[in-house]
Amino acid sequence: MHFVIAPPPQISLAVRGTDARFPVNRIFCVGRNYAEHAREMGHDPSREPPFFFMKPSSAIVAEDGDFRYPSCSKDVHHEVEMVVAIGWGGSNIAAAHALSHVYGYAAGLDMTRRDLQGEAKKLGRPWDTGKAFDASAPCSAIAAAADIGHPQSGAVVLEVNGEVRQRGDLAELIWNVSDTIAYLSTLFALQPGDLIFTGTPAGVGPVRPGDRMHGRVEGVGEIRARVV
Repeated sequence: MHFVIAPPPQISLAVRGTDARFPVNRIFCVGRNYAEHAREMGHDPSREPPFFFMKPSSAIVAEDGDFRYPSCSKDVHHEVEMVVAIGWGGSNIAAAHALSHVYGYAAGLDMTRRDLQGEAKKLGRPWDTGKAFDASAPCSAIAAAADIGHPQSGAVVLEVNGEVRQRGDLAELIWNVSDTIAYLSTLFALQPGDLIFTGTPAGVGPVRPGDRMHGRVEGVGEIRARVV
C-alpha cells in the first residue's frame, strides 16, 4: 500500500517476561470509579452508569519513561490506575464473558491538566485539552492474564518523591473490570489493542518538574516516571 506521507510508528508496550510487544490501539478511561475520589472531586459516588473519556495512543509513555511537564498548564495532577489490555474485541459483551476478552493488565498514570479540565467543565466543553495531551498516559509493561490471572483486589498506590499520595484497592472499584468491559462494549465495538484505564483512588494532586512518581498495582506491576 502506498501512502502520501509516512504513517506513524505503531505505539506499543512491552509484555513482561517476553520479547514481544502489545500494540496500543485506543485508550478509554473510566471517570470517577472510586467513591472517595468522586467525593474529593465534588460528586456523588452512587453507582450510576460509568462514563468514559479517551486519550490517543500517542499519549503513551512506555515503561518508565520521563513525563514531560505539558505546556499551557500550571496544575498537572497524577492519577494512578490499573490498566486493562484488550486482546479480543467484540460488541455487547456479556459481563460473564468479559474477562475472556482481556489479554493482560498494567499499571498506568492518567496525567491531567486539572486547570484546563476545570475550565472546560465550567464552560460545558469536552475535556480533551485537560486529559488527552501528549505524554498523558505513562504505562508499565503488560502482565499477561495467563500469568497473573484477573486481579479482583489489591492495593493501588502512588508515591511522589517517596511520599504516599494515593492509596486504594481494586476491590473498591465502583464498576469492576467485567462490568466496565460489558458496558463499554455497548458504546463501542472493542478492538484488540484497546486499553482501559479503570479509574483512580482518592488523593490526586499536583506534580512539579523534578518530582519522581512511583505507582504500583498489587499483583500487576509498577510504573515509574520522572517529571521533566
